[in-house]
Amino acid sequence: MPTRTHHFHLQTEADTQELAARIAPLLAPGDTLLLEGDIGAGKSAFARALIRARLGRVEDVPSPTFTIVQTYEAPDGDIWHCDLYRLTHPDEALELGLDEAFETAICLIEWPDRLDDAVPDGALMLKFRADETAHEMTIVMDDVWDARLESVRV
Repeated sequence: MPTRTHHFHLQTEADTQELAARIAPLLAPGDTLLLEGDIGAGKSAFARALIRARLGRVEDVPSPTFTIVQTYEAPDGDIWHCDLYRLTHPDEALELGLDEAFETAICLIEWPDRLDDAVPDGALMLKFRADETAHEMTIVMDDVWDARLESVRV
């Protein structure tokens, strides 16, 4: 399936929050966002902003580094925020119930490489990178996501 990329330069945390707020209402249960990037690249900040925007309220959104999974109840379905950094095998992710969550929840997955072949079809890849002055996010999308995210790319 053909893929397209779109780049966003995020100079400030407010830029990250604004982009997350634009993407949040376009998501639905069954959507998975794969958040890839080094430590400090902005994955958790983006996930936190997206969760708050999706919930429509200020919510304590801790990094799931130690809990691995944090879930949030939203009116139209749960949101799962997962940090798979400490996992050593894809089966460990499935033992958490991620395979079912991929079908019924909005899933934000940090360190998606830990899933190996268990990445759900149709997942959206967000690649984060940071340097001394700013953060950058690149969305890698197929045709379906390209159409859904048209308003974000403007």
